Amino acid sequence: MTELGAAQIVEAIADAAGRWREADFPARVRATRAVMERSGYTEPVVAYALDRLFGAITKTALCATIVGELGSLEALDGFVARPGRPDARYAGLELVTIISSDTTIGVAIPPLVFAACAKSNVVVKDRSDDLVAAFVETLAAERPELGAAISVERWQGHDDPRAAERLASSDAVVVFGGPAALRAIRKRCRADARFVAFGHRTSVGYIARESLNDAGARRACAAAAARDVLLYDGEGCLSLHVLFLERGGPSEPSTYSRSLIDALDAEALSFPSASEQPAPATAAVRDAARFRQAQGIGDLYPGFTGPHLLVFDQPRELPPPLSPRTLAVYEVDGPADALAFVRRHALPLEAFALCGADRPDVLAAAVASGATRIARLGTLQAPVLTGEHGGVGRILPFVRAISKDR
Repeated sequence: MTELGAAQIVEAIADAAGRWREADFPARVRATRAVMERSGYTEPVVAYALDRLFGAITKTALCATIVGELGSLEALDGFVARPGRPDARYAGLELVTIISSDTTIGVAIPPLVFAACAKSNVVVKDRSDDLVAAFVETLAAERPELGAAISVERWQGHDDPRAAERLASSDAVVVFGGPAALRAIRKRCRADARFVAFGHRTSVGYIARESLNDAGARRACAAAAARDVLLYDGEGCLSLHVLFLERGGPSEPSTYSRSLIDALDAEALSFPSASEQPAPATAAVRDAARFRQAQGIGDLYPGFTGPHLLVFDQPRELPPPLSPRTLAVYEVDGPADALAFVRRHALPLEAFALCGADRPDVLAAAVASGATRIARLGTLQAPVLTGEHGGVGRILPFVRAISKDR
């Protein structure tokens, strides 16, 4: 793709994504059915995911991200001047391999588009819904050069000879998966290959006492939390599993409980589960919480409109339940208590969501928690393309810098 300018590639990618934003685009209609079949998610959930995914891939967002990380779009085409430093350009790595996730819809597409902007050859190991392959067909229709540089293959596991060959020859490998899969794949990569791993993580939320002062604020925070809990059945790294409620305001956190119960039931109607029964892991959490409740410890509320679970104030020495469509709520005296809980259970955090003012002590706890993103409650499942997912740059993993003395 070296014959194409970076601006031309960006334009083609943005135009292709624009076609996928149309609900009746034939490729999207077919992909929606395939994703539903593979994932078990309902149509409203899949439609939301595709709207968020392709709605984020715009010319403005792509350019802003590349300029933010490389200094200019033109640095992908030739040398550019840098004040106080040598001139520089960025060349794409020869081969980038991306191994998709079993759960998150279209998770391989953002790294794919940035590797394409870097003018790298890209191989994507896709899942059975063939969503990535369908999007690459749209890219090829916009620019045949993109279709020639990107190939999509079905992932058959790291022991598959073809996969092993790809991994051994790749300059960069992007992987989404659990610890065992990451370790196994890393062993098959070149020693000097860039290995960009996105392991299993979770997200937490913090509601400051100022946000519980009136009924309207409580309802708004509850509705925001409910969306982050139920979208994608709580299976992604941006799913909300733990919520901290701060004591000390005019209204006690207990008044928030009813709002949260109602919000989860309402949100379950908008984003229903494909199953009327809770997942086995969720059922186990429910049964254990019921046993503690019978002993006067904590409280729980199973969903009335869907298989979700809300658990209040379970013993702090127990790790929080990270099961599907489950939220554990803890009252705290301040952000230091929340941070202590996160550290006690060594929670690997992707995001720390806030509801309320950006108080310095709350922000400090969010930073110290190890989270790679601080977001507004209700937007966890809608990360911006211009941010660094997992704390890693978007295009930087796929380029090498070349400096030229003047």
